[in-house]
Amino acid sequence: MLQLETMTQAIAEAFVGARRAGKALVQYPGSPPTALAEAYAVQDAAIPLFEDKIAGWKVGRINSPWLEKLGASRLAGPIFKKSVHSLKANGQNAEGMIFKEGFGAAEAEFVYRIGSAPAPGQQTFAVDEASALIDAVFCGFEIASSPFPGINTLGPLVTISDFGNNNGLLLGPEIPDWRSSQFDQWEVITLVDGEQVGSGKAETFPGGTLESVRFLIENLVRRGFPVTPGLLISSGAVTGVHEVEAGQSVEARFGDFSSLRCSIRHSESK
Repeated sequence: MLQLETMTQAIAEAFVGARRAGKALVQYPGSPPTALAEAYAVQDAAIPLFEDKIAGWKVGRINSPWLEKLGASRLAGPIFKKSVHSLKANGQNAEGMIFKEGFGAAEAEFVYRIGSAPAPGQQTFAVDEASALIDAVFCGFEIASSPFPGINTLGPLVTISDFGNNNGLLLGPEIPDWRSSQFDQWEVITLVDGEQVGSGKAETFPGGTLESVRFLIENLVRRGFPVTPGLLISSGAVTGVHEVEAGQSVEARFGDFSSLRCSIRHSESK
């Protein structure tokens, strides 16, 4: 047990050190986790080392064959306050930061905001109960990046172990009357350097994006993290995970509602 705890801490320290230095990790820094509990243990150990307030959480999909192996359809990772930036509709006023020689991607997503905390002691939630805690939904980009270039190749347990492969959230406009807007039926399109790279609708998610909210709330409660008003939840890539490089520009079109743009550049040491 002590050896596992030592390895967990060492992996956490290696990832946080690489993120702070803005440097790549050519190899995974230890033995990759083999179970969800091990993966989240690394994440939990790394969070206090990063020395930044959590502003929200990203939710990512787990697909086959990992879905069957792990018995889970989603994963979670923290989004830190200093990496959250505002995007104005139809304006390129924010940058997505990726690690040089690491992994980098931009993902068009719908972002929920917690308006009310759950009841003390509640451990499980129905989708309707999770939905009742939400007070706003936004359009935005998740910037997925890790110093380790193989983070997605090695599967979701490795993804979880490095903050869920998150390196920022670019928050766009709030959707008016989101509960009746049917935004999950909007056609979302992503373009990189003007070329379309993906399209999709949020309604195709298993259980919808509100299932991402429900999953995340239960995940946080189980792990002992607070679910408080203002917390942001990036609910999953609508058009896919689109790898990007520094110098590229990314645009996401959310139906007829909004078009968001950002530019990509390399993270610097902190």
